[in-house]
Amino acid sequence: MKDNRPVNLDIGTIRLPITAYASILHRISGVIMVVASFLLLWALEQSLASPEGFASLGELFSSPLAKFVVWGIVTALIYHSLAGVKHLIMDFGVGETMEGGVLGARLVFVLTAVSAVLVGVALW
Repeated sequence: MKDNRPVNLDIGTIRLPITAYASILHRISGVIMVVASFLLLWALEQSLASPEGFASLGELFSSPLAKFVVWGIVTALIYHSLAGVKHLIMDFGVGETMEGGVLGARLVFVLTAVSAVLVGVALW
């Protein structure tokens, strides 16, 4: 029997479907949120420690870099939430086909992009 499977896979040349990118980004956004939770808990602790801590945190979060970090965290939260809702809908049997998965991934990407722009406008 001849084995036609590839022996050496170069991950850079494989064309993944949009659902694979959606899945990978869902996992990445989850990791970002776990890491961000430590940063946000530290910020909460600082803001509640004293009025001076609250004021210094206000100054810190007024910088463009901090706004960008907050924007990234909120965008990751939005994407992860929308992708999670997509998975819940699929658990009910809606969109379980490949076409449904592609449509769901595209919707999640579009809604996340629109939400990220709105969050960016609100922050700046």
